[in-house]
Amino acid sequence: MALRHTVGFWPVAAAVGGNFLVTVLKFWAGLVSGSAAMIAEAVHSSADTLNQVLLLIGLRRSLKKRDEAADYGYGNERFFWALISACGIFFVGAGVTAWHGVSALLHPEPIEFSPLVFIVLFVSFIIELYTLRVAVRQITKAFPTLSWRERFAEADPSTLAVLLEDSVAVLGVAIAATAIGGTYLTGNTIWDASGSIIIALLLAVVAIVLILKNRTYLIGRSLSDERREEIIAFLQADPAIENVLDFKSNTVAFGTYRIKCEVEFNGGALIRAAYRTKRMREDFDDVSTDYEEFKRLLADYADRIPRLIGRKIDEIEKRVRERFPEIRHIDIEIN
Repeated sequence: MALRHTVGFWPVAAAVGGNFLVTVLKFWAGLVSGSAAMIAEAVHSSADTLNQVLLLIGLRRSLKKRDEAADYGYGNERFFWALISACGIFFVGAGVTAWHGVSALLHPEPIEFSPLVFIVLFVSFIIELYTLRVAVRQITKAFPTLSWRERFAEADPSTLAVLLEDSVAVLGVAIAATAIGGTYLTGNTIWDASGSIIIALLLAVVAIVLILKNRTYLIGRSLSDERREEIIAFLQADPAIENVLDFKSNTVAFGTYRIKCEVEFNGGALIRAAYRTKRMREDFDDVSTDYEEFKRLLADYADRIPRLIGRKIDEIEKRVRERFPEIRHIDIEIN
């Protein structure tokens, strides 16, 4: 599968390009004006760029095919790299931004007024708004019938990371503009320093949300209860399965699951599927008066049953994959 066709690629790619350009503009404007809020925004954008590069690395590595070291493939690598990215948001984005804001609060320095700052903020706002729009479109396209709360729960962590980071970026531009404008109007640098601290707090919240989401996938996210019950009902509808005693599921990649279930097979249904009643009657008539032939017939039946069960399990697994395309690996065990 080409990387550009994977879920979450386009929002991340657009965000990397947009944030790199925004980072350069913000650092330039921050150095020219000496604004703590603008420097905070530049650090924020540079952290976003680095973090989104990590997301792309995760997306690329998640496409590696399974090998001896990973029987179920490398799909979960995207969650590992997304977790590293989220930690980067917290420590680099929020941490450095908060430190810079507190430093500006404790040791205020004058800010030089320049219309260039607001021009850069406006351009940054447009670019961030575009990358945010790409992420929003990706999520709404993937889950057109769900509410936004449900979309947040089901969205690909990489796309969700871009959505949240760019949402904070758009809001951060507004906060930075307000902070810088307040400092220009009042001459009080507390506005500028406070803007930096507020941006840091927003980044910290985003980072914690993403860390928790990726942790869920890394430790093993199960299918929803509704989907679980649907799959169990589908299994129990097969005449050969009398009951599903145990059912477990786990992610092997985003939107892809492995399931393991323990079932009770219906022996009568298996025998009826393998042998016609007439055929069994004929076998019985042939051996009813010969004990040695009867034992050989039982041995023959005992030899056929495991192969019959194996074929039946293969058939059930194939039908489960066709009915539930998110299920890639199935392990059915007989109680």
